[in-house]
Amino acid sequence: MHSIGQMTEDQLAIKDAVERTCSQFDDEYWSRTDETGNWPEAFCDAMAEGGWLGVAFPEEYGGAGLGLTEAALVMQTVTRSGAGYSGASAIHLNIFGPKPLEKFGTPEQKQENLPRIISGEEKMCFAVTEPNSGLDTSSLETKAERTNSGYTINGRKIWTTGAQRADKILIIARTTPKDQCSKPYLGLSLFYTDLNPNKIERKPIPKMGRKAVECNMLYIDGLEVPKEHLIGKEGEGFKYLLQGLNPERVLFAVESIGLGFAALERAATYANERVVFGRPIGQNQGIQHPLAKSWAELKAAELLAYKAAGLYDMGQDCGAEANAAKYLGTEAGFRACENAVLTHGGMGYAKEYHVERYMREAMLARIAPVSREMILNFLAERVLGLPKSY
Repeated sequence: MHSIGQMTEDQLAIKDAVERTCSQFDDEYWSRTDETGNWPEAFCDAMAEGGWLGVAFPEEYGGAGLGLTEAALVMQTVTRSGAGYSGASAIHLNIFGPKPLEKFGTPEQKQENLPRIISGEEKMCFAVTEPNSGLDTSSLETKAERTNSGYTINGRKIWTTGAQRADKILIIARTTPKDQCSKPYLGLSLFYTDLNPNKIERKPIPKMGRKAVECNMLYIDGLEVPKEHLIGKEGEGFKYLLQGLNPERVLFAVESIGLGFAALERAATYANERVVFGRPIGQNQGIQHPLAKSWAELKAAELLAYKAAGLYDMGQDCGAEANAAKYLGTEAGFRACENAVLTHGGMGYAKEYHVERYMREAMLARIAPVSREMILNFLAERVLGLPKSY
């Protein structure tokens, strides 16, 4: 973007093209995926066909060679269309998830996998979080033990999205015991390998929203991994993961912002049309003000999110901005969805008007992939210079 909030012609063209693709999938399509739990395959295929899965990957692998700013624009346009997180989460992992592979993989690893991921032919999942460690990644218990030909992985993972349909898994595991490492975050290694269903039991977790994009508990028992599937150097996997944290913060921010704007549009339409006591309810300040406040909050968060994306694309530090944008964007997005439900009154609780789905999905991004509290800890320590509290 030339300046904050002003799109270039190319970026406008991206937005228009993504809107056209998303317009093929109406509210009923997304309601059905939410009811049935069926993965939105037709939507994923259409986005892959448009080339959007590779928006931020090099052209030599079939990508568009663009930046985080353009990736954010794609994802915000998806949620804004009414697809919400049912749409965004179905492709989110493709947008920046394979970055460790691109940045730290061997030429052979990149050539073999990236074009297939970008085309949608290869479906991957990302296994980091574990039931006992939560956000304390240094305390991961999944182990990768060396063998003559590579490694054997045993352990458990939780909240692994898309594992039911994935044929590849990007997984982090401990290769050196924590007590033998000079720092707790060393000794973790990253692998990109085949998801062998005979060695990985996948159990979907029933959850509040976004039923179509499942999250899983994984039980990994004797997964054999060739040494060629190690990403980068052994023991440096956590460092590779860190590279993707800021882009992920930005993408979650703009996805929630897009969903918030979709909710506001529905609320404003309903408030104009619904007549009670002989006047549209939107004439009442009790209805107007919460919606107006939400619009202001969403616009402010949007500016910060694209500021963070711009810094990232210029190779500058954006940790504070990306984290603050994730905090503000996901909170503002949720409040907008909540206000939309309340504007609809009793009908906001009905599935017919879709806003209840928006609100259930918006809750997700306040919790994942990092909690509000951990973001505030980061800002307190890294920006304000306050002592670490945990």
